[in-house]
Amino acid sequence: MKLIPLLRVRNIKKAIVFYTGVLDFKLKYPDAEVNIFCMDLVNGDAEFQLSEMDGIFGVVVTVRVDDVDSLFEKYISRGLITPKKENSPVHESPINQTWGMREFYVTDADGNTLRFAQPI
Repeated sequence: MKLIPLLRVRNIKKAIVFYTGVLDFKLKYPDAEVNIFCMDLVNGDAEFQLSEMDGIFGVVVTVRVDDVDSLFEKYISRGLITPKKENSPVHESPINQTWGMREFYVTDADGNTLRFAQPI
């Protein structure tokens, strides 16, 4: 069994640019025409879908990675802007969590949050 979350976005073309240009995801079907109904993105075994169809915005997806610090630095070098969220240092840089994970969070323009996590 495999779960594939669907993230609602307001502008699918902008979302594809963000996820592929900054966060290392690729279109699962690169030759498919971009459409508002559903676009599949992948990175290794990680997979999710984007949809511009009306709906509730803002889901959270945890993405397990091998080196959370290097990944954060790569994303910053590509233009990731940390949001200066009050009381949310995990949006600013990787931190060690009390539950044994080192994590940083990226929230896109549509309120979807990816939690990049590595076991400590």
